[in-house]
Amino acid sequence: MTEFAAVKAALKTQAVETPSWAYGNSGTRFKVFAQPGVPRTPQEKIDDAAKVHEFTGAAPTVALHIPWDRVDDYAALAKHAEERGLKLGAINSNTFQDDDYRLGSVCHPDAAVRRKAVGHLLECVDIMDATGSQDLKLWFADGTNYPGQDDLHERQDRLAEALAQVYDRLGDDQRMLLEYKFFEPAFYATDVPDWGTAYAHCLKLGPKAQVVVDTGHHAPGTNIEFIVATLLREGKLGAFDFNSRFYADDDLMVGAADPFQLFRIMYEVIRGGGFSPDVAFMLDQCHNIEAKIPAIIRSVMNVQEATAKALLVDRDALGAAQRSGDVLAANAVVMDAYNTDVRPLLAEVRTELGLDPDPVAAYHRSGWAERIAAERVGGRQAGWGA
Repeated sequence: MTEFAAVKAALKTQAVETPSWAYGNSGTRFKVFAQPGVPRTPQEKIDDAAKVHEFTGAAPTVALHIPWDRVDDYAALAKHAEERGLKLGAINSNTFQDDDYRLGSVCHPDAAVRRKAVGHLLECVDIMDATGSQDLKLWFADGTNYPGQDDLHERQDRLAEALAQVYDRLGDDQRMLLEYKFFEPAFYATDVPDWGTAYAHCLKLGPKAQVVVDTGHHAPGTNIEFIVATLLREGKLGAFDFNSRFYADDDLMVGAADPFQLFRIMYEVIRGGGFSPDVAFMLDQCHNIEAKIPAIIRSVMNVQEATAKALLVDRDALGAAQRSGDVLAANAVVMDAYNTDVRPLLAEVRTELGLDPDPVAAYHRSGWAERIAAERVGGRQAGWGA
């Protein structure tokens, strides 16, 4: 059986990056419900992210989204984060909310629109330079809705050309993380619809380009852990966007819809050597009806619980059962780990780190929710404008 001391030591090193936009008003395309105390500025988003790290001890970085988090002085924003015990993480681009991108951005048939989109991506690399961020995260809404709308081959050529321009601009310690999504808002053909397309482009670009696996961006029944295992085997898994889905890209709290799937994914991460700084564990979620900060704390805890269970898999016993062809014994090893209640173990880890064993309860006792509701009055709440 895996030693609990080793499991605890591993859990103490885990880091989960939280997204700035999850602290703002967000939800569905139909309605976004505003909440009291929601941040109005990137600085206030960072203040909330600092609270998540304060109570979990496992969320030391916060991702930015441009232009949602645009400021005049990014070095000053990085200092603001540092003063609160955080660092700025991935810089996320936005090539999907401008009217010019109605027919696409980097894949648009008009070269002028493509130049505009690439210019934005290069601006994001400039921001990385100013903030010390290492990762540029790219998701493109590009695609077509009708057969014949555009040339599929040419769109891939345009995509490759744009990615190459941005790749060449990256510094030696910077990465490009390419995300895929199999549909929405392009319903006939999406330009980066699956891990194979993302992998093919990253492979051609070089070692600084890697794939992002968003756990909500797959068709029903997709074996996500197989994708994870394959990308790790090829050295091309760069990051996760963790969330949950029941139907499509629901962006619910990670582990809410299928905690067993999250456990299986984390087992393959550990099995494949991905439990390291080389693979970024990020959240990408939209909290529409639930309180923002407690939901993010709960998501971090869900990742920790799945990781703890995955670390408890008896790899020696599992390997022996697999080699002997004992199907039931092999499955039992996996299920024994999954069915373990790891909450007491994680409470011990937090206590040893000087944290409250119950982060959600500690947050509610802190009075932060009441404070920000009273202080953040006036101005314009952050949100994605839906």
